Amino acid sequence: MKKNLGNTPVVAPLPVLIVATYDEQGTPNAMNAAWGGQCGYHHVALNLALGHKTTENLKHTKAFTLSIATLDTLVLSDYFGLVSGRKENKIEKAGVHIAHSEFVNAPIIYEYPLTLECKAVEMQEVLDEMHVVGEVVNAQVDESILNTQGKVDLGKLQPISFDSVLCAYRVLGDVVGKAFKDGSTLL
Repeated sequence: MKKNLGNTPVVAPLPVLIVATYDEQGTPNAMNAAWGGQCGYHHVALNLALGHKTTENLKHTKAFTLSIATLDTLVLSDYFGLVSGRKENKIEKAGVHIAHSEFVNAPIIYEYPLTLECKAVEMQEVLDEMHVVGEVVNAQVDESILNTQGKVDLGKLQPISFDSVLCAYRVLGDVVGKAFKDGSTLL
């Protein structure tokens, strides 16, 4: 038997994304964003509240980096979502290591093994949010998460996702099938 839950969106997995930007003075900032993901082969999308420091920074720089939160960076990633960049310098307080991206005007946080360097190609205010589409111009990865073919191994990365029902984090699990293959048994 099924039950109606009303307008409760339960979409999973929701990747935990760390959005890093510079403000007008060049001070780096990072925030934890659960409302986002890949929206094309070379593009990512984010939905950010208009009041976020990151949203203000994006309006100025039109650039950001997007790091994938992992099991190893869970505490750091959660911290980036607890405090506003308007109240304290989260980068400084967290003690992370920053470098300026070679490709966009945004900071790279070295503690994350996978970072997408993006330029904002579309920004639109809708319902008190900023919808941002970013073009990925480079993916910087730690070699420790690559497989023997030089591709990102999600098993080694151990990305976490946000469970909006339990307000918890989960680790991405095992491979359970082959995409664009297993369904062919029904053709």
